[in-house]
Amino acid sequence: MNATLNVALIQSHLAWENPVQNRAVFEQKINTIDTEVDLIILPEMFTTGFTMNVIDVAESMKGETINWLQRLAKEKTCAIAGSIIVKDGENYFNRFLFVSSDGTIEKYDKHQLFTLAKEQEVFTAGNDEVIITYKGWKIKPQVCYDLRFPVWARNTSGYDVLLYVASWPKPRVNAWDALLKARAIENMSYCIGVNRVGLDGKGYEYNGHSAVYDVLGHSVLEENPVEKEAILYTTLNKSYIERVREKLPFLADADLFQITPK
Repeated sequence: MNATLNVALIQSHLAWENPVQNRAVFEQKINTIDTEVDLIILPEMFTTGFTMNVIDVAESMKGETINWLQRLAKEKTCAIAGSIIVKDGENYFNRFLFVSSDGTIEKYDKHQLFTLAKEQEVFTAGNDEVIITYKGWKIKPQVCYDLRFPVWARNTSGYDVLLYVASWPKPRVNAWDALLKARAIENMSYCIGVNRVGLDGKGYEYNGHSAVYDVLGHSVLEENPVEKEAILYTTLNKSYIERVREKLPFLADADLFQITPK
């Protein structure tokens, strides 16, 4: 078990519906990381931008991006995470992938589909709560719009890290800031949010604000917010979580109810 977890958040512009270009750009950025990290996190739909044009850009679980993630994770001896558009059977998913250095793939399918963009008309919602165990840390993955729904993030499993990848637009970034902090406080966990920057193919603007909050809602990044392309680094501390939870056992007072998918 790792007492600490070193994490790199890559906040980047995304080329619209261009997986080849996006993989090349992210590989270049990843290759500039000259410090030891355990986990690299990329934004939501990091190969395409937030598009509903799944016919042209969806990949399989044996596609180029999966192979690319496995190769880079092995080369960098760390895990790499982010979401892409996946066709699985007859369904399309906004799928969060967590790829370890040994090639192991863990996945979470976005549960709350963004109705304003008609995401629910194109994608199938995931209904499974996923907890990823990595180097002794329990990580709960979520994708973008999931952030607005606290029950789906509820810490009934004692996870250590709540992790969001997103394409969260600039006009509503105040909600992103507030809700990430709230999810950390109410779940007594670290909360990480990785967002993109730049304009997408529909003209929507994104201004980042990728963030990491501790169990008391304090930012643990040196600079916050950041509104340009950047690689942000942080170190999470397991003993800190344990000390605060022991001193402030708020999770023990929570109502007992189960997450039931809609």
